[in-house]
Amino acid sequence: MAEHHDIDTVTGTATTGHAWDGIKELNTPLPRWWVICFYLTIVWAVGYWVVYPAWPLISSNTRGLFGYSSRADVGVELANLEKMRGDKMAALATASLADIEKDPALLALARARGKTVFGDNCAACHGTGATGAKGFPNLNDDDWLWGGTLEQIEQTIRYGARSGHAKAHEGQMLAFGKDGVLKRDEIVAVANYVRSLSGLSTRQGYDAKAGAKIFAENCVACHGGNSKGNPDLGAPNLTDQIWLYGSDEATLIETITNGRAGVMPAWEGRLDPVTIKAMAVYVHSLGGGK
Repeated sequence: MAEHHDIDTVTGTATTGHAWDGIKELNTPLPRWWVICFYLTIVWAVGYWVVYPAWPLISSNTRGLFGYSSRADVGVELANLEKMRGDKMAALATASLADIEKDPALLALARARGKTVFGDNCAACHGTGATGAKGFPNLNDDDWLWGGTLEQIEQTIRYGARSGHAKAHEGQMLAFGKDGVLKRDEIVAVANYVRSLSGLSTRQGYDAKAGAKIFAENCVACHGGNSKGNPDLGAPNLTDQIWLYGSDEATLIETITNGRAGVMPAWEGRLDPVTIKAMAVYVHSLGGGK
């Protein structure tokens, strides 16, 4: 005996006979053309799996009958690009940093390559315009922790600071409060003294003589008797208006209490020597190089 299917009064469509909580299912099968297209996509997918790399394996992937590889195509394009650059890149590799800046053609090439690589590797910290951020130096000014000559910039890029590389810069700001060298009131006094060095306002009633004495006993060794810093140690100039972490009293107290030890990664081994040289020229040409 045939199953009786109701007719939905709203749509006039027969139901399948299935109902859930009083809700009836309309009998509206997919259009035949749609079903055919769906099965064709399945056939297409199976064919794609066979002829193109598709399935991951333990250490590689299936190669496919065509043996196609987008990575290989990119490799060929890069090789062709390097071949086109050829003599120019060779000249860049053999020229000294000073000679590159004197030669307009080499300078343009180095800046173009350096800018591209900077955007890919350095902009995340220093910003796309190299203006820096809190804890990350502005590379457009003339204030350098580790020196701003071409050679010094190249060394910093190549080996980094506190990066773990054997030739990296290793100086750091000591934690005078955390290590128990200075007490809270002494830290406040020297923080205000440091603010006064660059013409900033100080806390009312702070002991200037005490601040100067504490600075002379604990800070001069790195920042110098004139407080203008020491590139060999990465000690900043405290007399200008350029601050890496901030110049307000609270930030200076935090710095003196817990120290600072930011890391600049070493790019040797990650970037080839010619690219590092181009990066040094690019950074130097931003306007702040010495």
